[in-house]
Amino acid sequence: MPSSTGSLFEHLRHKPPAQLAAPRELILACPEFRSRVNLSNIVRTCGCFGIQRVVACGSGKLDERVARDGADAVRIEVHRSLPPVLDRLKREGWQLVGLEQATHSENLFSFKFVSRTVLVIGNERLGIEPEVLARLDRVAEIPMAGLPHSLNAATSTALAIYEYCRQFPEGGDGRPGAKP
Repeated sequence: MPSSTGSLFEHLRHKPPAQLAAPRELILACPEFRSRVNLSNIVRTCGCFGIQRVVACGSGKLDERVARDGADAVRIEVHRSLPPVLDRLKREGWQLVGLEQATHSENLFSFKFVSRTVLVIGNERLGIEPEVLARLDRVAEIPMAGLPHSLNAATSTALAIYEYCRQFPEGGDGRPGAKP
C-alpha cells in the first residue's frame, strides 16, 4: 500500500537486526595492518553480519569512529603472529581459507565455504605471508576485471564475509566441518 507520499517505500533508519538461528561460525584472522582503519572496518563489517570473533596481529587497536558498535559486538584476540593460532584452529577442526590472489585459488563467487571457516586476510601491501599461505586448506580470490589489480583489505574482506553469509543465511549449523 502506498504511503502518504505515494511511494511504496519509506526510509527506515537502522532497521533492527535479523535474528540468526545459530551464531555464525566464521573467524577472521588478520595480519598486522599498516592502518587501524582496515581492522576497524573489518570489525564493523563483522559486527553487522553477526561474526563474533576476530584474531588480529599487531596492536589490535581500533578507530572507534570507524568500528562503531562493532567494537562492542566482536571479540578481538590479539596475537603476535598468525601461524601458531592457525595451527591450533586447524587441530580443532576449522578449515583455513585465505583471501588472496594465488596459484590454484578458487573464484570467490563459486567458492563453497564450510560452516567452521577461518578466513585469513592478507596485509595491505604484502598479501598473505608465505608461512601463513602454506598452512591454508584453500584459497579464494576475488576476480578483477580492471585496475588496480586488487581491492583494499577491508573491502575484500567485506565481499568474502558477504559470500559466506549468503551461503549460511541462518548462521552456522553447529556441526564441525559441515558443508553448505
